[in-house]
Amino acid sequence: MNILGLSAFYHDSAAALVRDGEIIAAAQEERFSRKKHDADFPRGAMEYCLRAGGVGPEGPDAVIFYEKPLDKFDRLLETCFSVAPRGFRSFLVSMPLWLREKLWIPLTVEREMARAGFKLPRETLFSGHHEAHAASAFYPSPFERSAILTVDGVGEWATAAIGRGEDSQVHVMEEMRFPHSLGLLYSAFTYFCGFRVNDGEYKLMGLAPYGKPSYAGTIREKLVDLREDGSFRLNMEYFGYLDGLAMTSQKFDALFGGPPRKMDGPLTMREADLARSVQEVTEDILLRMARHASELTGEGRLCLAGGVALNCVANGRLRREGPFRDIWIQPASGDAGGALGAALAYWHMGCDGPRKAVPGDAMKGAFLGPEWTDNEIGDILRREGVSPRQVAGAEWPREVAKLVAAGRVVGLFQGRMEFGPRALGNRSIIADARVPGMRERINAAVKRRESFRPFAPAVLAEGAGEYFELEAPSPYMLLTAQVRKERLREPAGPRPASVDGMARLELSDIPAVTHVDGSARIQTVSREQNPDFHAVLAAFKEMTGCGLVLNTSFNAKDEPIVCSPVDALRCFREAGLDDLAIGPYIVSRVTAPSPAGNIGGVSS
Repeated sequence: MNILGLSAFYHDSAAALVRDGEIIAAAQEERFSRKKHDADFPRGAMEYCLRAGGVGPEGPDAVIFYEKPLDKFDRLLETCFSVAPRGFRSFLVSMPLWLREKLWIPLTVEREMARAGFKLPRETLFSGHHEAHAASAFYPSPFERSAILTVDGVGEWATAAIGRGEDSQVHVMEEMRFPHSLGLLYSAFTYFCGFRVNDGEYKLMGLAPYGKPSYAGTIREKLVDLREDGSFRLNMEYFGYLDGLAMTSQKFDALFGGPPRKMDGPLTMREADLARSVQEVTEDILLRMARHASELTGEGRLCLAGGVALNCVANGRLRREGPFRDIWIQPASGDAGGALGAALAYWHMGCDGPRKAVPGDAMKGAFLGPEWTDNEIGDILRREGVSPRQVAGAEWPREVAKLVAAGRVVGLFQGRMEFGPRALGNRSIIADARVPGMRERINAAVKRRESFRPFAPAVLAEGAGEYFELEAPSPYMLLTAQVRKERLREPAGPRPASVDGMARLELSDIPAVTHVDGSARIQTVSREQNPDFHAVLAAFKEMTGCGLVLNTSFNAKDEPIVCSPVDALRCFREAGLDDLAIGPYIVSRVTAPSPAGNIGGVSS
């Protein structure tokens, strides 16, 4: 049975295809449209999933959407009327999209599938938002049974939920409801610190270690009425998302020393301290929620999903200090993963489909997106006027490792694209993490992003303990851990007083992937999950004695991760990478980048 799951119309729309409980394909629409966090109907992702799964013109057996639009519309209306007349402006802004698209999803699905050449099943089905998150967390996990915790901004009404999964059943047991939301609390500080909501939360997380938790007491005293079980109420006098178009109110401004930072304004220690403070409060709330989930369910394992589950710093603390002996986190924890969860929920609970837990997990390494054959890649390169060097299969890992060991920055385009926000070796930019100044070079010249942003290490799974205080695998880059003490070094001279100054400190013998607090967001790479990337790391270790590299997503500033060979070539040209390892081919830069529209400037 082919089940198509869809998520759309908020952020990070996506599609997923599940066949008899097996995950066949999944992708975000942004990778096809090239519009970051694209919220439109996932046309490209839907077509990819159906064609990748060999679904014919008869179409899938079922289509299921990841939330219930009428329930969400009910929440919107009730909220607007509850704060009337103050909320009338935001009501007017949101209404056109609801009346044009969000209330007519079955008709939209029918139209888009017909345009793509597929028939629609008799009806489009709907899952609850947090039920989809819970299903995405439990069903692909390696556990026969577990507690489930989902935390995000808001679905229909729920903002967090605790449930339990066993065999093929998922039961949601308790919910927190809008407007009291951990995700929206974090987003309010994201907005106040001058970052884009639903895009800049990971920037706030990366900024936090530069600051001190000097506002944490104020947050607990004025903003959050927190209970022992992790439930809480927000003091809505300080927030603007109920009745306005901003996340915070003037009272919030007064509490924290002035208006929000402008997006292009200077970054001060106030923002760093605010980030550290809300990060600490977020971690405390998640720990309380997890302890309550443990007591409520009696389970020793936990599955996590929802946008807040992408906070790898909080996840790391939960792994170290929480009550569970094992944790599994959905790599596409945000709304994109809701498409997958909806499809899995329908198979297991709507169709009574069986489930068998898979060792490791059932996500296939999150490599669920499109791929191109070697011949297709070669044809594209020739059509784009590039003369690459082709490397025999057995020599390819050594050639890539040799480039990295020479201090070059390399784009990797291999196999199926990753599902979720993290690049895991198939659409990655890699470099030598030991090289002084490498972090600054990639931030400034390649990614063109803020200097404070950290990079992640991709490390051989079997050797991760040589570098990090890590007690469990982290294949999806969703846990942070401390760099081992013997690898750390004290900064020379007085500690800088600015964020930019601290970002330039080199604090370990792998400085490009060591954050200012001595932590790292880790990806452990196993031979079973990604043999090609593992082979590159193994070859690099053989050459240098170091079993890790810097790994960051293969994209330019404000663009999604590359999807196609053409995307990879364009990013290679624009981002100033030294080399591109694409399929069995290596393209190396020998001159300055050419004008847009002409790949040029590359040679064998």
